[in-house]
Amino acid sequence: MTSPARKHFLRVRAAQEAAQTTPERPQGESHELHRIALVEDSRRLHDLQSIERKIDAKREMLPKYESYVQGVLEAGTGQQDDVLVTLMVWYLDTGDIKTGLDIAEYAVANGLETPDKYARTTATLAAEEVAGLSLQAIANETVTDDLPEQLQRAIDLFADADMQDQVKAKLFKAYGYILREQGSDEQALAALNRALELNERVGVKKDIERLERELKESGE
Repeated sequence: MTSPARKHFLRVRAAQEAAQTTPERPQGESHELHRIALVEDSRRLHDLQSIERKIDAKREMLPKYESYVQGVLEAGTGQQDDVLVTLMVWYLDTGDIKTGLDIAEYAVANGLETPDKYARTTATLAAEEVAGLSLQAIANETVTDDLPEQLQRAIDLFADADMQDQVKAKLFKAYGYILREQGSDEQALAALNRALELNERVGVKKDIERLERELKESGE
């Protein structure tokens, strides 16, 4: 386990190197060391057949990258960084939506692209992951206290992003379901209606009808 002092040193070094990176000045030693580690870890993941085991393995691997991520987000100049974007996906895969969105916010603001293997834009990839995780948590009744906040954050972050309407529809669907569980029926109805506007096959028509009926009966 890395000591707090070592973590601090690694974060500071990553931040210093990230602050000096430009198109003319390549990323430094910290980036290269983490790139090599990521290649090795990716090979380990490739040998695993179970998705569940892959996710568990990523969860064990991610702490070694934490200081690098923090350093780049603190001081990075917005240069393309395949290591950082790949780690965004890994954090989301393990259910750490907050850290995943921290990286996504930086990546989208600076135009960072996903590595070729993902074949989707950064915004699309992050939005799909967040929507899928949220809908799964709702279905499994494992919604965390911060999920509503992170869903709202994702909606705001990707509001102007160019992506398939179906992806945004899933975000609004999940947010509508969360709001409904919280008893915010009017806001839930608005979110579900927005989901339907974006994709008429998103699967919320009956939920909308039910909410409209309940609101009418309650006189709201």
